[in-house]
Amino acid sequence: MTSCETPRVTSEERTARRLDPVAAAAGALLVVAAAVVGTVIERANGSLHVNWPPLYASWSPHLGPGTPAAVVIAVLVIVHGPPLAARLPWRRLVVLGWAGALAWTGALAMIDGWRTGIAGRLTTAYEYLTVIDRFDDLGPALRDFTHHILNNAPDHWPAHVAGHPPAAVLTFVGLDRIGLGGGGWAGLWCLTVGTSAVAAVLIAVRALAGEPIARRAAPFLVLVPSAVWVGTSADGYFAAVAAWSLALLAVAATHGTSQLPRRGAPIPAVAALASGLLFGLTCYLSYGLTLIALIAAAVLVLARTVRPLPLVAAGAAAVAVAFTLAGFSWWEGYLLLVERYYQGAAAVRPYAYWVWGNLACTVLIIGPATVAALRRVLAAAPAAGRGLRPSAGPLRDPADRLVVLVLAALFALLVADLSGMSKAETERIWLPFAAWLPAACALLPAARRRAWLTAQAVLALLLNHLLYTGW
Repeated sequence: MTSCETPRVTSEERTARRLDPVAAAAGALLVVAAAVVGTVIERANGSLHVNWPPLYASWSPHLGPGTPAAVVIAVLVIVHGPPLAARLPWRRLVVLGWAGALAWTGALAMIDGWRTGIAGRLTTAYEYLTVIDRFDDLGPALRDFTHHILNNAPDHWPAHVAGHPPAAVLTFVGLDRIGLGGGGWAGLWCLTVGTSAVAAVLIAVRALAGEPIARRAAPFLVLVPSAVWVGTSADGYFAAVAAWSLALLAVAATHGTSQLPRRGAPIPAVAALASGLLFGLTCYLSYGLTLIALIAAAVLVLARTVRPLPLVAAGAAAVAVAFTLAGFSWWEGYLLLVERYYQGAAAVRPYAYWVWGNLACTVLIIGPATVAALRRVLAAAPAAGRGLRPSAGPLRDPADRLVVLVLAALFALLVADLSGMSKAETERIWLPFAAWLPAACALLPAARRRAWLTAQAVLALLLNHLLYTGW
């Protein structure tokens, strides 16, 4: 083949390219259906408890100081993202991916201005910063934590404090103790740490599916609509902790393989122990994030090893023991949370709507490109599944390995959906699962990557300019 020739497109790929926009259109129809049906339900009886179904948001067209920056960053990623991702040295690409995500997410948040978009988000009546002074004496606060979860308990916790194990609120207590108190620092913490999930996913995808796949995914991991919520809620921070736990597990499990050469890689034991510590922290940040164990299982299946498990278990156990000795019982807290959950809006929010309305929220946070890519993932799933049989040996095709990883994240999200413990507000609650789905965009054809990136950016800009999101 000469340099002026273009790669031959097979009939199978031509069919796939025709189906990509069909899948994206189907996702859009799901959103429209959720909006129409949800509006009818909300106007009829108010049982959804959201102003702009299926999102927890209000209609509020506006511009802001972040608008010009967001548009410029989107254009830069669309135009220069794919070629830069292809040629930059790997470590620079990881850092640039994080920096690009930080810039994009920060610009989107600043569309609402500093106070509304960043500094005031975690200071509302539902949030963590309203109870910082109740942790001046840390020991009694942790021992009594479960006594304030229920709505009818004395001095009950605000919704988000009651809805999470204490590591969530302790993060902001810790920031306050070191002189970084207030909504501004809390917002910057969530923004900075939350966007690091891009670097973590890149590292994991490289370890499990190879560097070319990770490079193709990079621009899509940066320019994702979920950035509208990553920078404005603590769930973005939770997503990053979970992502780094999985990334370190992938590094530990694949150390010395063709995906991750031994040279320059962290020591597997250190990576495994750190993964366990972060997994333990993840479980004490959010009860529902125990489901990332499903993605962790896929990591180990792809690596064909369980060698990291003892150290991962030791790290997770260390976190659990520390909180237990401090007086907090995770299981007691979870059972009380379930009771508290049905003391609030969840008691009237209809499962029959939210079990599919939540998926419409997911379409909005992952964007049309990811929806199209997920169609390719599902189409490739049978072949990838056959390759996972013990008799088949290691799964060699990098694309199939990516398919398995993305399917695990999608499965975790669907389990969360069917559980009924996430009725509404999943645009932020499911960020830890959704962070992995845009990696599937590496499967999209190179000739159409800029078009799909444009679709991602346009959706994010429309969401942030037309709606005022509650988180």
